[in-house]
Amino acid sequence: MAFDEKLRWFGFWGLDGVRGGKVRRYYNQIQNSFKNGTSIARTEEKIRRLISHAVNTTEFYREFSEDTPLSKLPVVNKDTFRQHYDAFLSSKYKDARDNRQMSTSGSTGTPLTMIQNKDKIDHNTAGGIFLSAAGGYYIGMKEAFIRVWVNNVKKGKLQLLMENMIMMDSSRMDDEGVEKMLQVIEKKKVKCLVGYSSALEQISRYITRTGRDVSRFQVAAIIPISESMAPVLRKDLQHQFRCPVRAWYSNEENGIMGIQDAVEEGYHIDTESYYYEILKMDSDEPADLGELGRIVITDLYNYAFPILRYDNGDTAVARKKVKNGRYKLYLSSLYGRRSDLIYDCDGKALTPYIITNNMWDVKGVKQFRFIQEDAGVYTLWLNGDKEEMDVDNITGRIRPYLGEVAKLSVEFVDEIPVLASGKRKYIENRWKAGEKR
Repeated sequence: MAFDEKLRWFGFWGLDGVRGGKVRRYYNQIQNSFKNGTSIARTEEKIRRLISHAVNTTEFYREFSEDTPLSKLPVVNKDTFRQHYDAFLSSKYKDARDNRQMSTSGSTGTPLTMIQNKDKIDHNTAGGIFLSAAGGYYIGMKEAFIRVWVNNVKKGKLQLLMENMIMMDSSRMDDEGVEKMLQVIEKKKVKCLVGYSSALEQISRYITRTGRDVSRFQVAAIIPISESMAPVLRKDLQHQFRCPVRAWYSNEENGIMGIQDAVEEGYHIDTESYYYEILKMDSDEPADLGELGRIVITDLYNYAFPILRYDNGDTAVARKKVKNGRYKLYLSSLYGRRSDLIYDCDGKALTPYIITNNMWDVKGVKQFRFIQEDAGVYTLWLNGDKEEMDVDNITGRIRPYLGEVAKLSVEFVDEIPVLASGKRKYIENRWKAGEKR
């Protein structure tokens, strides 16, 4: 690390020590949990305390008894929070001056603002620092954050200086825009790239297509966020920048909850800060071992806005390891939004990687979107060079996964729009029946 980077690293921990060392203590707890597992008994006690607090300080849970098991509480989602927002606010914390507001982007619906108390903020900070370090990024390193920088998330000049961060806007990702980004990354000696997977994809494609020399770059870590990244893209970025590429599992309302394995595609979860349930797709019963299910999160430290059994819309296959009263949780497959899952002709859910992996190396393709229109009916949007794209080859790669009677059509488009947040949707399910499976 450069001198100014070390100064920021030691300066942060020094200031934390002066303030009582809470973040360092939480950091050590999370680190120990990843190494040795999380205490089951301690987790159960955290859940009991949180339920008791919610029952005594919120309107939403006041009809429940303090000893209600977690499994007997209702599963909630963003719509529940929006419809009963005030009822979730804790009377003990809602007016605390050291609370902060965290807002979702609203890219797939209406934005939602969550309240976090100071202790939750400190846990978020500790978890973020640990999971960043696991991916090769340390506080103080020069970072380029690639996203759409709308007004409610923009950082001030002083904050950017303190965090040693560069805001890079991904609104424009044509060749000229990408080249300008790469010039800044090289000139400013950026050590870490954090950004939307779709933006990182455009950077990687540009490097491959143009032969852009990045051998003198000093990037030491790449952390994709917000969108699934195809394994083949991850490998390409690792090869191009000669550094680890490990995605975070995170959202605005909870924080950074996990990090991708160094080799495999799955995610290691911070079980010190969050309790996860994987429930069946069509009921609130626990999913069987190895079964695709809905991710339901209990945030163990948000007391200002208790989040108990929150179905955040994501789906996964989980693996749990229990030993000597401690456990670790690993999401062996993370499918993403339930509303964007696609199904074959027999109604079986398919991983998005079936599409993204097969589309990654197709010549002539700049952008694509795969859409399920109805049961067994699909459309593939393609934006790129029609002369280079071999449509028969493309459909031949995908059709076997969909089923013998699948109807797959291809449409050429001039542009595939991004969402309001700047994220790019690769997979879209317009078949409402699919969402209910």
